[in-house]
Amino acid sequence: MLDLTPLQYGLGAVSGLLVGFALGLVGGGGSILAVPLLAYLVGVPGAHVAIGTSALAVAVNAATGLASHARAHNVKWRCGAMYAFAGVFGALAGSTLGKAVDGERLLFLFALLMLVVAGLMLRTRKDEGSPDVQCERSNAPRVLGFGAATGAFSGFFGIGGGFLIVPGLIASTGMPMINAVGTSLVAVTAFGLTTAFNYALSGYVDWPLAGIFIGGGVVGGLAGTMLARRLSSGGSLKQVFAILIFVVAFYMLWRSFAG
Repeated sequence: MLDLTPLQYGLGAVSGLLVGFALGLVGGGGSILAVPLLAYLVGVPGAHVAIGTSALAVAVNAATGLASHARAHNVKWRCGAMYAFAGVFGALAGSTLGKAVDGERLLFLFALLMLVVAGLMLRTRKDEGSPDVQCERSNAPRVLGFGAATGAFSGFFGIGGGFLIVPGLIASTGMPMINAVGTSLVAVTAFGLTTAFNYALSGYVDWPLAGIFIGGGVVGGLAGTMLARRLSSGGSLKQVFAILIFVVAFYMLWRSFAG
């Protein structure tokens, strides 16, 4: 456990609020914000501790957001279960490799990956998708393949992986954005718990900070989910999602070069 000040714990609660809001709004984005907030705003010493702690907190916050999206009937459970099942194995392998890499280098590589994904999201055609799609034998290989690949990225970078899972679900199934956001939280929860467990084995999780972070995230997640319903049409949600990734990625790159 880290020796943090009351101010740092307070900033941890604020950080959780922001992360929960991002998770509820766009499904992805939670871990994208969590790691830099813990490392730069809260001041957690050591990138690996920030990654391990955020993975646990984001997993729990994602589960809260999942419940809200489930009540709104935005979750396609079979797709989410298939995607998460394949991804958990990738997340376990990726997180094991990630612990062996320098933490600051992980953050730098993560920021570069974010820029690529954000660009692809903005270039994707504005196809609303079909709300009636199902995951079955015909598209199972694609769903499982995307799940395993994004799970590996998720584990390696110590993130929930929603910013990869959402486009992965759209590409493999053709479901609408709002359904991809809700369904992605099944995988975000599974990947985050897998990564957090692996990091906890090495002592890289600060449990009190994670608890405070989670508390703030519950409140933020409820607000984000409500706003997501209003932005689900006209491609607005996808644009907000991409812009969020760009902003945080450039900030992380700036901090990396400044350091």
